[in-house]
Amino acid sequence: MLCFFGNNLLRNYMNRLDDRSYFFDQGIYFECQSCGGCCTGDPGSIYVERDDISRIARYLDFPVSHLIEKYLHPHKNSYSILEDSDGRCLFYEDAGCRIYPVRPNQCSTYPFWFENLRSLKEWRRVSRECPGIGSGSSYSKEQVLEMVRSNMDTILKSRITSNKKYQSY
Repeated sequence: MLCFFGNNLLRNYMNRLDDRSYFFDQGIYFECQSCGGCCTGDPGSIYVERDDISRIARYLDFPVSHLIEKYLHPHKNSYSILEDSDGRCLFYEDAGCRIYPVRPNQCSTYPFWFENLRSLKEWRRVSRECPGIGSGSSYSKEQVLEMVRSNMDTILKSRITSNKKYQSY
């Protein structure tokens, strides 16, 4: 659905989110269970912003060049985290995410993504896949919408600059 919106139209739409009523008006309970369901399975792109790369490299005590070479691949104007042949993020291990405290925005805002919150039906579908939904802390409507906006900002940044020539570090 997002591909049909222009960036300005999408920004305007996102700015009007507060004016609507949602199934989560009274809040949503969520706490990550470190199950890895969102880190494994179907392949996808985990967009990593330039600031994320420096933060992750510092956290792992790696030179940025090592992080890029071993764990990332060029994607749009920055990078995406590599996955193994089964779709598992290279940072996910049996004990959980190696970079959890500094994970990219796309990871830290899951499951509060626009496509998951479009309807109660979609949210229930995601709830069957994510055991953390319905447990833990309550997130208010405002907090949920802030995470949706944050994730959408990341998507917009990648779209706005995706036509620029890729530059290495």
